[in-house]
Amino acid sequence: MTDRANKIVSTLHPGLLKLKGQNMVLNPVISKLSGKLVVLASASPRRLEILTNIGLRFEVVPSWFKETLDKTLFKMPYEYAVETAKQKALEVAQRMPFKHLKTPDIVIGADTVVTVDGLILEKPVDKQDAYHMLSRLSGKEHSVYTGVAIVLCHERQGKSSTEFKVVDFYEETKVKFAELSEEMLWEYINSGEPMDKAGGYGIQALGGMLVEYVKGDFLNVVGFPLNHFCKQLEMIYNSPLESPSHKMKREDSGGTDGPCSPVNSLSKVTENGEVSNFNSSDSAGQTPVPEQNVVGPECAKCNNEGFPHKIVDLLDGFKASKTLFTACKLGVFDVLSDSEGLTVEEVADKIKASVLGTERLLEAAVSLELLHKHKVEDKIMYRNTEQASRFLVLDSPLSLCGYILHCNDLVWPLFTHLESAVREGTNQYERAFGKKTENLFQDGYFRKDDIKMRFMNAMHSVAKVTGKDVATAFDLSSFKTACDVGGCTGAMAYEFTKAHPGLSVVVFDLPPVIEMRSHFQPKEQDDRVSFIAGDFFKDELPKADLYILSRILHDWSDDKVHELLSKLSKACTPGCGLLVSEIFLDEERSRPSRALLQALSMTEGRQRSAAEYSDLLTKHGFTPVHTQCTDNLLDAMLFVKEDPNVDKTLQILSSESVVVT
Repeated sequence: MTDRANKIVSTLHPGLLKLKGQNMVLNPVISKLSGKLVVLASASPRRLEILTNIGLRFEVVPSWFKETLDKTLFKMPYEYAVETAKQKALEVAQRMPFKHLKTPDIVIGADTVVTVDGLILEKPVDKQDAYHMLSRLSGKEHSVYTGVAIVLCHERQGKSSTEFKVVDFYEETKVKFAELSEEMLWEYINSGEPMDKAGGYGIQALGGMLVEYVKGDFLNVVGFPLNHFCKQLEMIYNSPLESPSHKMKREDSGGTDGPCSPVNSLSKVTENGEVSNFNSSDSAGQTPVPEQNVVGPECAKCNNEGFPHKIVDLLDGFKASKTLFTACKLGVFDVLSDSEGLTVEEVADKIKASVLGTERLLEAAVSLELLHKHKVEDKIMYRNTEQASRFLVLDSPLSLCGYILHCNDLVWPLFTHLESAVREGTNQYERAFGKKTENLFQDGYFRKDDIKMRFMNAMHSVAKVTGKDVATAFDLSSFKTACDVGGCTGAMAYEFTKAHPGLSVVVFDLPPVIEMRSHFQPKEQDDRVSFIAGDFFKDELPKADLYILSRILHDWSDDKVHELLSKLSKACTPGCGLLVSEIFLDEERSRPSRALLQALSMTEGRQRSAAEYSDLLTKHGFTPVHTQCTDNLLDAMLFVKEDPNVDKTLQILSSESVVVT
């Protein structure tokens, strides 16, 4: 933290900056975890710092749980936070024995939400969203809830399975914001601090300037209720939980007789995710843990232990995709972008569709959290969600509409012939479009300008959404010139020049693509981005210090990939960089499913793991320097060209001037 932030924090919460010097106070609790494999199921640097500062030894394994729980199923915001924390922790606890080949003793999950006026405020999607959040908080008292789940893992004797027991709780802290001037709001927003924080502020740093008072646990607002956590640990280890007797009730039903299994407090979870209660036969001689009345609406998740929720979700998955495609193609999000809400009749009139069909489409979009529905007087109105406004409006800077329409018009028809594709092991272009693959690209895409534009729109939208994260993945200040091979509209190149002021980028792509580039040029011209037409298999590559291959290698056969990499290797001098941006599979080739589903289109290319890309590039004289998972559509790897006259270890050491940002 900066000196300025330290002063703010010390005023609001004098104990925070002294945590490192007070480990001994908590040692009686923390020492009980000595020798145990403790795992934090969160990548939050704030939670990591809080737990590290008290002397807890643990590993960090970020959860893969997608935070897509339906908030409308939860009566109270803390229920949502508790359930999300529990699902995060359970995902890691269930994954580690198979993926990491070790079973943790304890997994800790946490989720923090900010609520005001009955709304849950999540992380802002952009500066304007941050402005709306902070304006809503200005001059008001709001609540910060952190839900925490502690999963205790126990390997069953004589069985190759693990039993999980869950203790969960929440903490609420009241925070009052001062009245914020426009100048202070934008000064804080432009600092960049709000963008990765629930509610759009970080109280432990510059955000502390916005706070008038705090009632409750300060660290809870930072992201982890340390005091409550330590009390829970004390309760767990003073009242052994290996086989406890524990009465649980639902706060909203008054007991355990309701149709839902209790989520809270203590549940036993089998490896398939089913939840059951501990019964009295498990607990002979044990002291029961006091009842905790913090429960989420488990009806939606676990009340029917044998019901195949995941399979049912997949059964309806294609309907959800087609709903999104249709809403985009009909312009639903566009007509809603300029208003605070429209009725069904108004939307139907604007998109030239039937009232009945429009109503059902809008209701389906609401269920998918693409639209909001609200009542104004006696009228039902529909409006875009924040994400829809950002990514589904055609003229939004980060619009995915181009790619969505590409999926609707090209990918969807291909996947209707998936059975044939699997049986034959070939793509289905001819069945879907009446043309073979080699003709479709030339005759189908590039014969007509409108079809060419459709394809370029798809590539442009993906590059716009992923470009910033790929461009900022590494410090590239040692490179002065770059060539984006197959860079299409230049969207990625412009992100690289924004992120690296000393870098100029040449976009190298086919002549028909370069001819159409003017349709995609940004409003603010950048003379550090230029375009050269050519075929990267047939023509000489432009000279550069750094070559960029974004979404190129997965598309071509192994022979073509080796041909291209051989050509790049010859073009590169020792020390030249190569940045590869693709979807990286995990080591077991089981995630992310997005990459594996994409492979079912049966193109001649294939998806690879980061290790496979590393091996591939090493064969062509490139040394891997860094890998960065961006949590976006594409990840990134940075390589440098080897000098055959220099020891490889020395080359890796000398390349450390290029670092992950």
